[in-house]
Amino acid sequence: MNRKKKVVVLFGGQSTEHEVSRLSAQSVLENIDSDKYEIAMVGITRDGKWLGYDGPIDKIGTGEWEETACGMLTSSNKKALLSDGNNPGDSLKNLVDINEDDREIDVVFPVLHGSNGEDGTIQGLFELADVSYVGSGVLGSALAMDKAYAKIIFEKVGIPNAAFLVFNRKQLSDNQEEIISKIESTFEYPCFIKPANAGSSVGITKAHDRNELIEGLFYAARYDKKILIEEFINGREIECAVLGNDEPIASKLGEVVPCNEFYDYNAKYIDDKSRVIIPANLPEDTIKRIRDYAVRAFVALECAGMARVDFFVSRENGEVFINEINTLPGFTKISMYPQLWEASGVSYRELINKLIELALERYDDTRKEVIYGGK
Repeated sequence: MNRKKKVVVLFGGQSTEHEVSRLSAQSVLENIDSDKYEIAMVGITRDGKWLGYDGPIDKIGTGEWEETACGMLTSSNKKALLSDGNNPGDSLKNLVDINEDDREIDVVFPVLHGSNGEDGTIQGLFELADVSYVGSGVLGSALAMDKAYAKIIFEKVGIPNAAFLVFNRKQLSDNQEEIISKIESTFEYPCFIKPANAGSSVGITKAHDRNELIEGLFYAARYDKKILIEEFINGREIECAVLGNDEPIASKLGEVVPCNEFYDYNAKYIDDKSRVIIPANLPEDTIKRIRDYAVRAFVALECAGMARVDFFVSRENGEVFINEINTLPGFTKISMYPQLWEASGVSYRELINKLIELALERYDDTRKEVIYGGK
């Protein structure tokens, strides 16, 4: 009889999206097939502690898991990841070894959003630990997280996106007037200001005049040293989910109708008044173009497993612009990524299964011995 695969669900983290990660992880844990997988849970606290957890799943979303995990750490004398000179694989194994089970970890499912979760850093740790993991690798994660570099690649492969400028924190500090002049000579108001590396619309503002522009620049600089300024596109917000490795497929499309002026953090997670329309009501040729762009973007950035790709469709002429790609999108049952696949015929539980299978497939593929000249 085949043994169950051992899956570590990793959640929390030190990014501004800590709470969103916990909610996504709780949803995954409540729906993962426990008949097929043996589950271990590891949480990362806001101050960076890695803790094995074996308590009630519903305590993860509320944050109460941490107290229980700290008690388990004390009572069982568990080590923190990468402590005591251990190599990453041994340390990760020790961390999830709650029931004295010496079995190997088969897959890590990182349900992490934002910095140190979907930017390639933790993916590098998994590579060092030599474990398979759900989602994109180091390069794909890093490129997708950095909106400025992603836009450069989108331009290279012919996917239209909004015009943009990039400045860093030091340039802003030393040459504020010059930067403002450059922005105002390039764009009309309103324009968007974003941290280049952030998720869930954290740090993003829409500037309608010079005062708002200055405030937005310094606000974005709180979240990342690199600041992105984009032209405003008066467009409908359309999203597409992509699933796969070397031959990815695209889902049906969904439209977000934000309750605020744009789809900011409050509109996504707090106000609960934004509407989601699935499938999006668009002309068939526009749907085809967006799905094609979504797969092309996924491949161009060397993504794997999953991604949600966000677009604007111009209200004036129907032109399509890619906005960004998210390699570890929100994963609650009401998040757009699972909803889009549900509408496309893939249930939430089946989606989790597919992502784990894709992780194992990618791990095997990247470690195959390449034999030239035949045998």
